[in-house]
Parts: sequence; structure tokens; C-alpha cells
Amino acid sequence: MKMKWLPIAAAVTAALASQAVFAVDFHGYFRSGVGVSDNGDMQTMNKFRVGRLGNEAETYSEVQLGQELYNKNNQTFYVDSMFAMVANQQGRDWEGTGDNSAEFALRQFNVQAKNLFGGNETFWAGKRYYQRHDIHISDTYYWDVSGAGAGVENIEVGPGKLSVAVVRNDPWDAIYKGDTEANTQYRLDANGNFVLDDKGNKIKIDDRVNTNTFDIRYAGIPLWTDASLEVGYDYAMANLTDEQERQNPDYKDGHMFTAELTQSMLGGFNKTVAQYFLDGLAKQGVDYGAGSGNGLSQAASSGDGFRLINWGVLPVGDKVEFGHQILYAQANGLDKDTTDMDTFSAVVRPMYKWNDVMKTIAEIGYFNDNKDAGGVKTNSNGAKYTLAQAWSAGPGFWARPEIRVFASYMQEDGNFRENSNGVKEDDAWNVGVQAEAWW
Repeated sequence: MKMKWLPIAAAVTAALASQAVFAVDFHGYFRSGVGVSDNGDMQTMNKFRVGRLGNEAETYSEVQLGQELYNKNNQTFYVDSMFAMVANQQGRDWEGTGDNSAEFALRQFNVQAKNLFGGNETFWAGKRYYQRHDIHISDTYYWDVSGAGAGVENIEVGPGKLSVAVVRNDPWDAIYKGDTEANTQYRLDANGNFVLDDKGNKIKIDDRVNTNTFDIRYAGIPLWTDASLEVGYDYAMANLTDEQERQNPDYKDGHMFTAELTQSMLGGFNKTVAQYFLDGLAKQGVDYGAGSGNGLSQAASSGDGFRLINWGVLPVGDKVEFGHQILYAQANGLDKDTTDMDTFSAVVRPMYKWNDVMKTIAEIGYFNDNKDAGGVKTNSNGAKYTLAQAWSAGPGFWARPEIRVFASYMQEDGNFRENSNGVKEDDAWNVGVQAEAWW
């Protein structure tokens, strides 16, 4: 008799499992490929400055699972999660240790409750990607305070929506005075002397600074036809321990102000962004940072800076789409060693559609950095040129999955590996193939 029940039990179990599977939201992202250069492994440059096409040499993936667990009287509770993995392409298909190891991270795990207060707002807590603003063609996140925290977003106030949040973003930034040999910090007593253990050894300390970022933004402010404005303020506050306060009582918090104008046009869009940085976040613009508290730095605690960005994607007729990035940032009065810095970046990515699944993509990127360190001025610049033949699930700029075969040429003084004569090479050629998808 037991044997007769086994097929029925298996069928019931399968049915229940299938219902659970269909109820789960499954999203994700990945990119992966392989490339070689004219001198061994594929060479890369800073993609924030020159663009990412033909300039990524790793496997990166995100798997996102979520499910609505409650829905009654127009009030819902939703649990969201995301796991990520990154690995280089060295070795075989099994990432081991050392240079061939993979890194895993829990990027998101949170609860989102909607319409609890009757205003269609979302009350959330946990770890999450929080309203990130980025430039896709260079993978540059210029407004991103993601982390563990809580907040209320999309509160209807006047013509726009208000969002407020507190997110934990800890930097690893030395704040202690004294012995810094081998980049190690040591504990000091109230008189400035090293604290010793029972064997007479100096006690090492953790220089992590507990930092919370307070984020407030007001989005969707209507302007003229097909144009809107979003404004926001971020305050990165260092929550020092008593010992940290004693060691460095002048430790500076950081501030970031952002305004973003979005204009829809021709079936595409254009964004213009203006940002101002102050005190501990002063270098965020020239560092291509996102204003998160993990970018809090005392190396720039007395300075200020700004960043201007224009980027977007626009169609040109039926066959061509055009993505671009123009970025300029400047920081002043940073410290005694580096008083002023500025950076300029321009990236363009035109795309020609042959049919619904095949396209040809080009990307050209250029950057120019200047630094004034105590009156000694230095300059660095470089460029990248990429041509790719791609096949994607649709003809549009954002159509994915996509497989691309690419060739890249990049140039930057002394940036690449040494040749057989021990001389630093200024340029490199890459060829390779990459797949990218999101769903």
C-alpha cells in the first residue's frame, strides 16, 4: 500500500513546489567573457573614465530573488534578496584560492512594506540597493548610498515625491596618530603613548569608522514638457568611539548636494547632473565616487569640490542610437600634499542596427587628470577605442542578452605591463568575446 501512495505524494510535492517557484520573482545580471592582449592577459583601464565596452576582464553576476508575502487592503509586504559573485578569468572553470579565487557577497536582503500609511509610500528596512543613479556605458555610480539601513520613499508631497533614509556605510580610513609602519595603526593612551600588551607588544587597532549616511531627496518635480528635476542632500556622519574621538577630535563629516535634470527626447533621454561636495566627501567628484559614507576621507577633510555630468542615450533615425558621457570634476584645498585636482572624461558609444538581432557598436573614451601637489603639477591622460560586433535579443540600445566580439586599443603613459626589455608599455591591444544579460 505504501508503494501506491508514493507517486501521489510525489505529484502533490511537485505541484506545491511549482506553485512556490512561480510565486518567486527571479531577477539578475551577469557579464562574462574572455580576452587576450598583445602581451598576455587582457589589459584594462579605468572604465569610469574611458567606458566599459571591451574593457571588462572578469565574470560578475547578481541573482535576485523576491516574494510578496502579504497583500491585504492595498497594503503589501515584500522580501527581496540578492547574492553576487565576481571572479577573474585566470585558471580553469573552478575558482580556487589566491589570484584565481572568487568573491561572494550578500548585496541585498530587506523588507519593503507599501501603503502602510495610506499614501502609496514604501517603508523599508534591511540591506538594499537604494535609488542608485549610474551611467551605464562607464559603470559610473554618481549617486549611490546603498547599504544596510531603513527609510521611507516615494512620499507624495506636492508635485513630487519625497524619500528619506539612513544607511550604514563604513569607510576604512586611518584616523589615528602615531606609528603607521606597514599601514598598521596602534592603540594610544590618553597621554599619546602606545598601549602595550602583557608581553610588551604594541596593540593593533581597527581603524574602521562607524559611519551613517543620511539621505533626503525630492524627485519628479515637473518642469517644462517631458522634463523633470530631482534634488537631494547626503550627510555622511562619522560615529566615533571615545578612543577615536580622543585620538582625532577634528575628524570631519562629509556633505554632498545633488541636482539632476532629466529631459526625454526623440524616444531617448538626456540627464544633466550638478553636484557639490564638502569636507570629508570633498574628493568624491574627482575620485568618481558616489557620495556614500564609505568614501569618507580625512585626506580631504578641509576641502570642497564639484562635479558636472551630462549623459544619455538618443536615437538618430531608425538605425542608429548614440550613448554618451561628459564629466568634469574639481576639488580644492584638500590637504598639504595635494591642494587641487581636476578630471575630465568623455565617452561616446554609437550603435548601428543591421537587423533585429545584429548590431555594430563603437566606443571611444578619453580622460585627462591634473593634480597640484604642493606646487608640483602633474598630468595624466589616456584613451580607449573599441569596435564590437554584437548579437542581442532585440535591436535596441538596452536589448539583452547580448553577445559581442570586440577589439580594443588603449593608450596611457606607463600604465600597462613591462615588455621583454623591462620597459613599461604605453598601449595595448585586446581582442575577446563577452556576454551580458539582465532580466
